[in-house]
Amino acid sequence: MARRTVRSSTAGILIPVIGVAVIGYFVYHGLTGARGFYASQQLRAEVAELEQELADLRRERESLEQHVALLRPESLDPDMLEERARVLLNVAHPNDIVIMRGQR
Repeated sequence: MARRTVRSSTAGILIPVIGVAVIGYFVYHGLTGARGFYASQQLRAEVAELEQELADLRRERESLEQHVALLRPESLDPDMLEERARVLLNVAHPNDIVIMRGQR
């Protein structure tokens, strides 16, 4: 009879311990695994950062498209043409005031 109570008390303790261990295993991997909670938070932060970078690049592209549109033959802006020519040729108009800055 004593042998039976030792087995039943061991089984009574062993089953909950195994259950807690299994639950702990799944909770641990649910938090720290490759598809866990922390990885999900890190991916969300990375997505937000990349969306911000995408928005910046789209604004830059729109700005460049506007500059290109001003240089098209059908909508050529004389001021823009003169500005680009001065920059590319490194010249100035006689009435311009030029301020020389030191190199950085």
